[in-house]
Amino acid sequence: MRPERLGLWALLLVTMVWGTTFPAMKLLSGQLDALQIIWLRFAIALLVLGPLWLDMQRNERRWGALLGTLLFLAFWLQIEGLARTSSNRNAFVTGLNVLVVPLLAMLVLRRRYGWRLWAACAMALGGMVMMFHEDAPWNWGDTLTLISTLFYAIYILVLERCAQRTQAAPLRATRMAAVQASVMFAAASALLLLRPGGMDWTAQLAELGTSAWTALIYLGLLASVLVVTLQAWGQQRVDALRSAIIFGLEPVFAALTAWLMLGERMGLVAISGAALVVAALVFSQMAPPRAASSTINK
Repeated sequence: MRPERLGLWALLLVTMVWGTTFPAMKLLSGQLDALQIIWLRFAIALLVLGPLWLDMQRNERRWGALLGTLLFLAFWLQIEGLARTSSNRNAFVTGLNVLVVPLLAMLVLRRRYGWRLWAACAMALGGMVMMFHEDAPWNWGDTLTLISTLFYAIYILVLERCAQRTQAAPLRATRMAAVQASVMFAAASALLLLRPGGMDWTAQLAELGTSAWTALIYLGLLASVLVVTLQAWGQQRVDALRSAIIFGLEPVFAALTAWLMLGERMGLVAISGAALVVAALVFSQMAPPRAASSTINK
């Protein structure tokens, strides 16, 4: 199987896991704030990733620190937004990455894309509008989520640039994930310590129920250790725009998860929108494939 095809499957798995995290995040946001969720999530992740700091290369530390900072800002703002808006709106605005990534690449990096990829972006955006259109007015939670989307788009482009700049000496995805998790944990710790009371809130963790701890373990292990590693690995093989189109499936998986776990129903228009997003992914892969920018060792 071609490296690009393997990368596509890796990013598809990443997107599928992301889509399942919305119910967990919504559950936790009623008991913990954004910084507390990030702190606990990546404390759990570091139990697995921490030992990977041994024999780490300088480039892995440098790129991992930059990516971890961008990821922290994206996560923090998205969770803050989720606490102030609906899950549907949060998923839709997050999915706007499918448009923000190519626009940033065009404006900042002076890239040009063929009509097929732009058409796929438009199809994916139209599908998300059909899935998550709400009549409620735009609110502060939506604005925070939109800013998080901008940071995540920058993260996607920087991750691609990392692959290009380190092509001669590919970086290990697992060690990159360890650095990113460390930065996320350190940033959350610093901001929590600056608050009145500092880390006193940890004394109340014993009061969290089984469902909350299950959600935290899921977020820490599967949605952090596995996902951050797989995304770094996959994006070494898939360009940023195609990655963004794949990530556009996140709202589809989020809607399916809400249907299966929360009993939320999708109408005919929403189902049609989900089908349009899937069609956009298929259509984007009909474009002439670009050579993979590099490979990365696991």
